[in-house]
Amino acid sequence: MKKLSLSGIGLGCMGMSEFYGATDEAQSLATLEAAYEAGVTLYDTADSYGAGHNEELLGRFLQGKREHVTLATKFGLVRKAGNYERRIDNSPAYIREACEASLRRLNIEHIDLYYMHRLNLAETPLEESMEALARLVREGKIGAVGLCEVSPATLRRAAAVHPVAAVQSEYSLWTRDPEDGVLQACREVGAAFCAYSPLGRGFLTGKVLPLEEGDFRKFSPRFAEDNMAANQRIVDIVRELAAAKGCTPAQLALAWLLAQDVVPIPGTKRIPYLLENLGALQVRLSGAELARIGAALPPGMAAGERYPQEGMKGLNS
Repeated sequence: MKKLSLSGIGLGCMGMSEFYGATDEAQSLATLEAAYEAGVTLYDTADSYGAGHNEELLGRFLQGKREHVTLATKFGLVRKAGNYERRIDNSPAYIREACEASLRRLNIEHIDLYYMHRLNLAETPLEESMEALARLVREGKIGAVGLCEVSPATLRRAAAVHPVAAVQSEYSLWTRDPEDGVLQACREVGAAFCAYSPLGRGFLTGKVLPLEEGDFRKFSPRFAEDNMAANQRIVDIVRELAAAKGCTPAQLALAWLLAQDVVPIPGTKRIPYLLENLGALQVRLSGAELARIGAALPPGMAAGERYPQEGMKGLNS
């Protein structure tokens, strides 16, 4: 079985199928190829991204490259195509059904890292879900188990049933929730931490406005007009710090995460942004620089919730 490789910077693929405005398959496939040529090994998708479209896209990209790629996908968020409303299903029967469907769409026989996208502990005991995932590991359908957006207590409880290889949660200079115990719990149980939306859904780059039609950020509280003034100050500070370092704001934000010993998985569908993000691997921040960044951008600085109300389901379960 292939060793799980999560080093460096991964590529989040969600925006290639929905949520961030218009999509272009040819452009997305070219970006995936460019990432592969640049040495990116970790590709992150989910069955809910584009109602399966994103997995099918990755399946096309993977042909002839499978042994060199670590493929992570997720289950548990059940949505209708084009509908933001969701329910969360972690039942053993659904886990098996979802895994088989993902394998078909990806056109592979083995998923390297299989995440529970969100948890619904009120309906399905965590132990039942973890046992179902452990069976898939034993059968060779998946290589490792991951969890998304979990509390430290839930992570420890899950790891007592079966090893948890990775935890994925939102983490960036404007979302610091994982510092409230999750990062420490990951170290305790031996789980890697993968940071999604490491650029604040693009906001920290200073390049995302105005937003296209069909971009879900139009409904995100942090992008709402009444929060923008406060959050623009964060962007201005990141710009100032990046200029002093001689890198771009995106590179500074990613280098800060790399210094926390986590794996950022910034998403993009464009080659120039991909290459800019990978440039963060060459940015080294000293202890003094990290202290300066921490003082300038303390936890809790961002105005507004991370998601609209529907998107808050299952966070920090």
